[in-house]
Amino acid sequence: MSVMKLTSTLAGIPEMGVSPFDPHFAKEVKQTRSIVGMSYTLTLQNVYEKGWTQSTVTKYKTDWDNQRIIYSQYFPEKWLEGDYEFKGDALGLSVFRGGRWNLTLRDYSQTTRIKRNGSGVDVHVEVDHIGDMDIHVGNLLRGRGVLERMLDRVINFTWKPGFAMVRPLINELVSTAFTDIWSRSFKDFPVDKFIKD
Repeated sequence: MSVMKLTSTLAGIPEMGVSPFDPHFAKEVKQTRSIVGMSYTLTLQNVYEKGWTQSTVTKYKTDWDNQRIIYSQYFPEKWLEGDYEFKGDALGLSVFRGGRWNLTLRDYSQTTRIKRNGSGVDVHVEVDHIGDMDIHVGNLLRGRGVLERMLDRVINFTWKPGFAMVRPLINELVSTAFTDIWSRSFKDFPVDKFIKD
């Protein structure tokens, strides 16, 4: 297995328009779903993702004929934080919540597939493994402190059984963010000057 340790070169390459990799920043990531009488829109704003300088690329493959790169990556820890807005409707009842959130992933791995799409790229990120996770979402119960702390403990204690159901939503949310980030950063990047067949 080839292994490549990511270093402080993840600070970006400003002269080529490449944004810093650690932290990654997304101004806004939006997800909308509608399922039989229920719908929601989740908007994450001012999202920072940290931990790339501690990560290791464990597999890497280029497929230049199809303009595609695939790599797997391991993070001892990864941290994300930002603001959220949630608008939901179920059986005619509307819900709106907003606040701060943060997420810590430990012993975490993911596989990223990047494919050129015109002047940008399409990115698909898939969670491979999560050893442990802490998530904290503010204002879930409109500021009811004691109940929110209890709910916070319940969510963090029971996340593993429910993870299989939310995994596709997480994959899509992360993929949407990285499609935007990577398309902006690598729109004008001269790949052929750095990588030869």
